[in-house]
Amino acid sequence: MASLRSELIPKIKQFFLVGEQAPGAPSASVPPPPGPAKVAPAAPRFGPARRPRVVAIGVSTGGPTALSRLVQQFPPAFPLPVLIVQHMPPLFTRFLAERLQTLTELRVEEGGEGSTVERGRILIAPGDYHMRARRRGQQVQVALDQGPPENSCRPSVDVLFRSVLETYRGSAVAVILTGMGQDGLLGTEALKADGAYVIAQDEASSVVWGMPGAVVRAGLADAVVNLDGVMAQVLAQV
Repeated sequence: MASLRSELIPKIKQFFLVGEQAPGAPSASVPPPPGPAKVAPAAPRFGPARRPRVVAIGVSTGGPTALSRLVQQFPPAFPLPVLIVQHMPPLFTRFLAERLQTLTELRVEEGGEGSTVERGRILIAPGDYHMRARRRGQQVQVALDQGPPENSCRPSVDVLFRSVLETYRGSAVAVILTGMGQDGLLGTEALKADGAYVIAQDEASSVVWGMPGAVVRAGLADAVVNLDGVMAQVLAQV
């Protein structure tokens, strides 16, 4: 019970930080990240013959707040699907999807078995399930399973990223946001090796710089930016 309490309470608190905080009000427990960093304009790296076909995002501690800010910046006609693993217990991932839907014109849903991965749709891995992208004929669909946790996580960012590699090869933008631990490191390494573009949130704007920090220290990040600079990097590639 002590172990369960120590794991769940921080996740529950950081979720309700988003749901209950008044718009524009700073958090009482977590200081707001600094304003947008001065970042050089992002330059597209993909050539016309190999544009990205998906955006895959991994995030943990501090994620609901980070995702809320990021999702608001997606343009209504965003041309790619977005797949997200947020470390969070069952049920809370559905609440998160519902919350994010109020902030964007894109469709935001908790991923379900067989959900279609398509442009303009944001799918969030449900708590306690690994989420994978798999090709079925002309479509890419979501597959869910309760295989062993990876990096003590289910859903795991590494599981999602490996499936993105299998389905899209390196035609992807991988984004690692604030979070504890290093889930996503191996998946990012594999995607990067096949040509994916990797964006990591910087330390100054992260609640915990574990996951993005691991990617940066491994030399895998093409861009290390303030949270408010992430979308410019994504849009430059699509």
